[in-house]
Amino acid sequence: MRIISLFCVYVTLLLISKQKGVDAIASIIPIPNNQYYSTCPVIFSPSTSTPAPQIKYDVFVSFRGSDIRKHFLSHVLDALSRKRIVVFSDKKLKTGDELSAIQRAIEKSFISLVIFSPNFASSYWCMEELVKIVECREKYGRILMPVFYQVEPTVVRYQNGIYRDAFAQHEQNYSSYKVLRWRSALKQSANISGFDSSHFS
Repeated sequence: MRIISLFCVYVTLLLISKQKGVDAIASIIPIPNNQYYSTCPVIFSPSTSTPAPQIKYDVFVSFRGSDIRKHFLSHVLDALSRKRIVVFSDKKLKTGDELSAIQRAIEKSFISLVIFSPNFASSYWCMEELVKIVECREKYGRILMPVFYQVEPTVVRYQNGIYRDAFAQHEQNYSSYKVLRWRSALKQSANISGFDSSHFS
């Protein structure tokens, strides 16, 4: 799949740039001027001087398993593995692990690859992961790379369509504070230029 090849190349270039320092990213990574990602989503200055946790993983993958686990995800993980990119996904979790283990993995990941799919917003864990990913982007300057799989970026950004239905359910089950944090995280993430699978064969 062309989209997988594209962001695997992109991830590889990001990891090369990591070795050279953040200031070198703009000169190393080509920034295509097209509809898929019109601006470089990686040049981001952390909002505080808080020391970032030591990097353990190249990429953390956030996804809704029921949407992509059998097909798209396996292609993604295989492609990254062939590039010798160290990936954290929930396959590394042991029975009994909690959300806190996931959040620690996010903190220790250089890139968070967020695969937005039709049922992503309906998952409590996915939404909590996303809040942590956005927090690490703001706090430590970590990279957030969105992929829109069978869902339009505007649906994610404004919580329309199936995402609206998911939030109608969330509002019945969780506090308004938590739901607002989830909405904000979705909007911020969808405002980052990323990869839209609908444009690729």
